[in-house]
Amino acid sequence: MLTPPDDLDERLVVAAFEVGPLTYEPVGWGSHHWSTADKAYFVTVDEVADGLGYERLRRALDVAAALAKPFVVAPVRPLRRVGDRYAAALYAYITGQSFGFGPWPSEAHRAAVLDMLVEVHTAPQRSAAVDDFALPHRDDLFADHREPAGPYTERAVRLIAQNAESVRELLRRYDALVAGADRSRAVLTHGEPHPGNTMLAAGGWKLIDWETALLAPPERDLWLVGGDLKAWTEATGIEVVPAMLELYRLRWQLNDLCVDLHRFLRPHTGSADDVETWKLVQANVLAVTNGT
Repeated sequence: MLTPPDDLDERLVVAAFEVGPLTYEPVGWGSHHWSTADKAYFVTVDEVADGLGYERLRRALDVAAALAKPFVVAPVRPLRRVGDRYAAALYAYITGQSFGFGPWPSEAHRAAVLDMLVEVHTAPQRSAAVDDFALPHRDDLFADHREPAGPYTERAVRLIAQNAESVRELLRRYDALVAGADRSRAVLTHGEPHPGNTMLAAGGWKLIDWETALLAPPERDLWLVGGDLKAWTEATGIEVVPAMLELYRLRWQLNDLCVDLHRFLRPHTGSADDVETWKLVQANVLAVTNGT
């Protein structure tokens, strides 16, 4: 995120791990990040009162730590609550090359991520939460009687309403795919293995941001990797199901629409994060209407 949450006292983050002073790092999207002055530690803060949920987040990070793989960047201390709405995790600071969300910079990069996913998907099933295919805040998409909560409420609601049939059609397709999903194929998944959640450090490739780890069909990860997946099938012995690739592609679009609209139904001020979220809402609605 680009700005720290205005309802979180930074002193609570410092006190959670007795580290500091901290510098806010405007990197990534979804979580908030700080680094210590000596660049020894990196702190990630997630909203749990209205976001991931504390227990689900704790289980995801515990599973990452239990994997004990050299490429897994897991917290060095247990998750801590900070205030009523947030939870913080402490990591060792990693120096290396970072990447952004988007296409793979190279085939070698994509292949390296696929190799890491083979190890994740074939790891013993652990205590991560199970994907229930639910869309957070789905009921907000077409709810009535919304009072403006900030500068983007009315325009976001209007944009969804103007494209309601396209959104409803996407929901119908998603629900049909969920109804036909084989839940017995669940493996441990990262959830968001795109280039932005990788780093190239001195010791090799790293897979970061394990907050979304769940037990789920492997296509939850594979749709983001894309391309030829034969090497993954040969390594795991698992066949890729095209319908599940489609399910998780649609899930990504719908999840973002639901979460971002919900953000604008809550009090907001028009911050840099709000401006960026509005751009994302517009891009997602355009993708939905264009069927991409």
